[in-house]
Amino acid sequence: MLHYRSYTSDSALPWVTFIHGAGGSSSIWFKQIKEFRKHFNVLVVDLRGHGQSERGRWKKGDSFIEVSKEVIDVLDHLSIKKSHFVGVSLGTIVVQTLSTHHPEYVSSLVLSGAIIKLDIRTKLLLWIGRTTKQFVPYMLLYKLFAWIIMPNRSHEESRLAFVNSAKKMCQKEFIRWFSLTKVINPYLDRLQIETNGLPTMFIMGEEDYLFRAPVEELVRRDSTLGLITIKKAGHVCNIDQPQTYNEKTIAYIKEIESLIRSSRTV
Repeated sequence: MLHYRSYTSDSALPWVTFIHGAGGSSSIWFKQIKEFRKHFNVLVVDLRGHGQSERGRWKKGDSFIEVSKEVIDVLDHLSIKKSHFVGVSLGTIVVQTLSTHHPEYVSSLVLSGAIIKLDIRTKLLLWIGRTTKQFVPYMLLYKLFAWIIMPNRSHEESRLAFVNSAKKMCQKEFIRWFSLTKVINPYLDRLQIETNGLPTMFIMGEEDYLFRAPVEELVRRDSTLGLITIKKAGHVCNIDQPQTYNEKTIAYIKEIESLIRSSRTV
């Protein structure tokens, strides 16, 4: 089972589950846990090969579907029937996959620094990574990617948080995760089509120049989706501007909970 930490404040409170991105770990939510525990029960997990979770879990053909099922296994272990899910970066793909295959567990989705489409720059970056991953040290590649995705001086804390978490990985785990990006664009297209109509809020940093535009385009096309743009924040907006991020996310989840309670009384 994945390594996890759970914080139960009150059994009557709703659950919020946090999913980190590739190379990160549950530690990247350190600026959220304290504040969220005032309002919700909180669960953070380390995805396979990350943080304190077991390495070498990969089998031939494994995909985001198997990765998301491991998160569900943790919920089942803790007897959590339903949760709000908060993801960041590649973790948003895990969250969307989970909502597609296990919608009965999902109260709402908060997708931070969401990756929903790759432009030509990102495709080129991933191609370079796939071409060199077998012989270039993974930390060198990871630091390069972190700098390209989070280039500003104001993103330094975010960069360091992910780079320091990635140091706990190994080359083999990095390669397996990186292999998932080979078919990521068509997979992302299917994810946007196979929606279950679950409440969804995107939270993007104003300076997330690689991934913000596709999200804005999607939200313009689909009025059921929400978008919050955080000023002076990049790809990992929960670290760049934690106070604003926490306020906006908590308010959104409380709004959804209010709607859920109202629907039960009708």
